[in-house]
Amino acid sequence: MAATEFEDVKGFLPMEEAEKLRQWATLGAQVGPLLEIGSYCGLSTLHLADVAREANTVVFAVDHHRGSEEHQVGEFFHDDALTDDQGDFDSLPEFRRNLKRYQAEDVVIPLVALSTTVARHWTTPLGFLFIDGGHSLDAALADYRGWSSHLLRDGLLVIHDVFANAAKGGQAPHAIWQLAKQSGLFEEVGSFQSLRALKRL
Repeated sequence: MAATEFEDVKGFLPMEEAEKLRQWATLGAQVGPLLEIGSYCGLSTLHLADVAREANTVVFAVDHHRGSEEHQVGEFFHDDALTDDQGDFDSLPEFRRNLKRYQAEDVVIPLVALSTTVARHWTTPLGFLFIDGGHSLDAALADYRGWSSHLLRDGLLVIHDVFANAAKGGQAPHAIWQLAKQSGLFEEVGSFQSLRALKRL
């Protein structure tokens, strides 16, 4: 499917970035399975699912579905439609509906848990890692430190919402992008809007 097929799915991934994400995911899928941190309602997941199906692999979608800080009641990105019967944020039902509606359940493996919890027990080598989780520094650092070691050589790490300007947000994603560049474990592949891609050496 083309990127425009998923325009009705809630999310924060512009179409142009989705196209670039698919290009980089296609390269990563040649190395191993795909994994994303931060699925929300499944917009990026569906794009990665298309790539995974073409490459005969899978997407692991890691998200507790209780939202980041900015999704909570009273915060800027809160959506009243994504709440459970207790009034708490819960994007899982919408995520599952979108996987079914776009017939992606055969290639997407949802992992409904904290990223840090899953990372501690993870053993499957990856060809592609998309970090798009919480934007607090603690959350972003935990995602990077917990998951980057699972990338195979030549696998791609892609980070979303990287902005140098604090007024635009993305300071924690920017910090882990800098950390990866300085680690000696990655080389830069490219930048596109708020996406940054690096290859595992």
